[in-house]
Amino acid sequence: MLFRFLKYLQPTHYFQLFTKANTSVFPRVEFLNDDELGLITVDNRYQSKRAKEYDMSWQAVQNGYLGNAKTYQNFEAVSVQDNYHFIRKNFHKSWVFYVLMIRLLSFKNPFVEVKGWYKTKNISRTKVENKAFYNNNFNAYASSLIGKSPKVSVVIPTLNRYEYLKDILKDLELQDYKNFEVIVVDQSDAFDIHFYKDYNLDFNIIHQKEKALWLARNTAVKNAKGELIALSEDDVRINPDWISAHLKCLEFFDAQVSAGVFYPKGKQIPVERSYFSIASQFATGNAMLFKNVFKQVGLFDRQFEKQRMGDGEFGLRVYLEGIKSVSNPLASCVDIKASSGGLREMGSWDAFRPSNFFAPRPIPSVLYFFRRYFGNKASRLSLLRTVPLSIFPYQFKKNKPLLLLGTCITILIFPLVIYQVSKSWHLASKKIKQGSLIEVLD
Repeated sequence: MLFRFLKYLQPTHYFQLFTKANTSVFPRVEFLNDDELGLITVDNRYQSKRAKEYDMSWQAVQNGYLGNAKTYQNFEAVSVQDNYHFIRKNFHKSWVFYVLMIRLLSFKNPFVEVKGWYKTKNISRTKVENKAFYNNNFNAYASSLIGKSPKVSVVIPTLNRYEYLKDILKDLELQDYKNFEVIVVDQSDAFDIHFYKDYNLDFNIIHQKEKALWLARNTAVKNAKGELIALSEDDVRINPDWISAHLKCLEFFDAQVSAGVFYPKGKQIPVERSYFSIASQFATGNAMLFKNVFKQVGLFDRQFEKQRMGDGEFGLRVYLEGIKSVSNPLASCVDIKASSGGLREMGSWDAFRPSNFFAPRPIPSVLYFFRRYFGNKASRLSLLRTVPLSIFPYQFKKNKPLLLLGTCITILIFPLVIYQVSKSWHLASKKIKQGSLIEVLD
């Protein structure tokens, strides 16, 4: 990674890894053009020229750079002070202190650490802004791909959510792009084929008796007639231009994946997701990709069945293959977060919050994913960063005082937390030993 301290704060982030072609997402500054350099504020307060260049490269990616400049294929170490400088600019001060504590407890030179931390105390965190770097050109762009009208297969798995499913189906009826089919893989206990007769849609209804999300999505992809796959969910709402916005993004950026943005009902798109950028995550609830991508990287790994992060693991495989994936704010959707049905009925709603005190924390599939791609050391760092914050329920995850209290409670119930994590680690080891369950698409 550009700055070594990111391994403490983003230990299992896609961009920690190089692709199979030994490339990164971070452009070498000397190959950026004037427009791309316009994204960047040069920071001359770094000790070394290399740190300054790395900071510029980081800024470019964070601010929506999507060009084709040569990227870094290795990263040189920079000073401890420059590392503290960087994380102060990009993370809350409490996380900066967190890194200092880890470094000191790891027997790093305390004089060097405290000096680097103290010398950068006047560095303020950079405010996230909507750069909208490509929006004007995108809006004026006439998409020939939409004009060619390729077949799109919209995939929706559903489980006991007819009440919510009706809304997304109504939204699909209103799409301004018309050449699409809707593949619904229905796992509902009281399967009702008559439910679908009231909609003016080209349906392929698949009744799946086994409650298995990744099997459902894999089955839908295998049955898709379209050359493009649009992934959605049964408890979201979309705009009438949802399909066309995804198609236009794919063509405009010469990408193979358009990763749409979620935002909760009653809220707005977060600022950091409100402009086009390289996708740092993949969510199967809102994305479009060419079907050939599945032929290149395989279908979804069924090791994640009834658990979490199967879409994140698929997204990482896409990234490692060097496939271009764009975060697309114009193909957004409202996340309703249905109170019943779906994964809730399978006992796995949140990746880091177990269903009871003696269940594994995190869900074993999370550690299977982390350990398989990032190794045990990075996985332990991820646990250290996430487990204390997971003590309180999901709805309080952005309440900073409660998260701090959760960290303190973790210390009080430390033996229980150790049991939960150890159980998860053990179950993840079984998954790793068994290996992935990824089917290749013919």
